Amino acid sequence: MAERLNAREILDKLVAFPTISRVSNLELIDWVEDYLASHGVRAHRVYNDDGTKANLYANVGPEVEGGVILSGHTDVVPIDGQAWDSDPFTVIEKNGRLYGRGTCDMKGFDALALAAVPLALERGIKRPLQIALSYDEEVGCVGAPRMIREMAGALPKAEAAIIGEPSMMKAVNGHKGGIGLETHVRGFEVHSSLMHTGVNAVMEASKLIDWANKVNADNMAREAGPIAAMFTPPWTTAHVGTITGGTAENITAKDCRFIMGFRAVPGESLKDWKARYLVKVAEVEAQMQAIHPEARIDVTERFTVPGLRPETDGMAETLARRLTGDNGDHVVSYGTEAGQFQDGGYSAVICGPGSIEQAHQPNEFISVKQFHAGWVFMERLVDYLTE
Repeated sequence: MAERLNAREILDKLVAFPTISRVSNLELIDWVEDYLASHGVRAHRVYNDDGTKANLYANVGPEVEGGVILSGHTDVVPIDGQAWDSDPFTVIEKNGRLYGRGTCDMKGFDALALAAVPLALERGIKRPLQIALSYDEEVGCVGAPRMIREMAGALPKAEAAIIGEPSMMKAVNGHKGGIGLETHVRGFEVHSSLMHTGVNAVMEASKLIDWANKVNADNMAREAGPIAAMFTPPWTTAHVGTITGGTAENITAKDCRFIMGFRAVPGESLKDWKARYLVKVAEVEAQMQAIHPEARIDVTERFTVPGLRPETDGMAETLARRLTGDNGDHVVSYGTEAGQFQDGGYSAVICGPGSIEQAHQPNEFISVKQFHAGWVFMERLVDYLTE
């Protein structure tokens, strides 16, 4: 029997699954698959390597080309160290806001997309609504590429992919690309009183981090091109957010680990930035090995997220503007799966309810007004697909 739930009821269900990126999302995927099946829609899973997480995609309506993909991720960021006024995994409505982890980023959009499924079937859409839910977006958009490749081969080609990251229902047609390079500096331990005979991994790592500071200063000083000027900040940034290493104050550190991240404006190559970093790594490594031959630096690419390039007369942007009435020009500096859909051959745009300022915050919320605006968008999209 079909399970008919409204968008708010679905949101309650989705938020109740604590799908923090470090744990499995399969219970949520099970529920979504059962929900879709109750409406006669067959879902498909694309698992990660160890089978603990899965993407899910489905074709709703006729199997013809020209449909629209609604793309969202199922994982949320941790609540560790955050002071919440309520249970993060229970939706609480208060003062016109819906509080809960993921209500804004981005289970609110997921709930709206799933609520649109029975509406689309009832109204007899002539082109399909395609649902795409990913895992591990919050740790580098690592899940979606597998799903996108499989969708491209298994489903009728959609004319547009709408990625529902929180954009206040504005059509965002560009975002920066990103790459994360896990860096392991391996030193040589000696007593710190004889530090000149050892290799301190922490202090050698600081040379790479200081290089990142110089890169940022140089990029900031350059005149921005027309595309870069659309972004805030209008340059490629290098960043290290966490660092670990060392054993004790009186021992030269044997190990130091951090991730060097780059957020590149569209038009600049992530491969080129990686190559530039590796040149600096080789320089520092040579200095280390001149002291002790066993010292080295290992670099592993953790993730890469292509930027979203503004499209000339792009179908996705045109559709989003038609459905929202938004005619402004909007780009964002954070990465999303939109660039991956675009690289997969789809016209892509970001358009979803809520403000990115609320994402990842304690007491995360989406306003009831924005949630309602998201539902109006879904109704208009269904109408469009019936034309």
